[in-house]
Amino acid sequence: MRPLVNFGIPCMSMGFLVDETTPIVWRGLMVMSAIEKLLRQVHWGNLDYLVIDMPPGTGDVQLSITQNIPIAGAVIVSTPQDIALLDARRGAEMFRKVNVPVLGLVQNMSVFQCPKCLHQTHIFGEDGVKELASTLGMEVLGDIPLHVSIMKMSDLGQPVVLSSPDSPEAEAYRKIASAVVRRLSEHSS
Repeated sequence: MRPLVNFGIPCMSMGFLVDETTPIVWRGLMVMSAIEKLLRQVHWGNLDYLVIDMPPGTGDVQLSITQNIPIAGAVIVSTPQDIALLDARRGAEMFRKVNVPVLGLVQNMSVFQCPKCLHQTHIFGEDGVKELASTLGMEVLGDIPLHVSIMKMSDLGQPVVLSSPDSPEAEAYRKIASAVVRRLSEHSS
């Protein structure tokens, strides 16, 4: 099967293969079979990078992927609140345990700036991911703000780096992408 191409980037998702209202209630072998299809039966063509967006946690999906393909590195994304940081820590530790380098952490929804008065509020906490990174001896690759333009553009299927390329939000994504590429080259040397 061929991936969909959005903005020049091939992509594939289980969501593309089922009706949008159908829940995907799979366990064990069904999950592993689906992962195998996405990895081996999609005609990806020549790629510079294959990015796999996984749900938080340390279950079948994560273990199946780490056992089936060589992974150059993992990026842990978390909001700065305590409950999310527990999953982030478990994820980082799981990747370490299966010998996948953790390239760093990303703090998502790090700050909200009121569009009217420009006051900044740390709705989910201020430095949770930074503190976790320090505890784990890892790098923070960047922060993604909680911003209306990111939500609107995501819902429209348009990356904010294309819709508002000069915005601070777009710069945040570019900074993280550059940091990931840098860390990958450090690990491959």
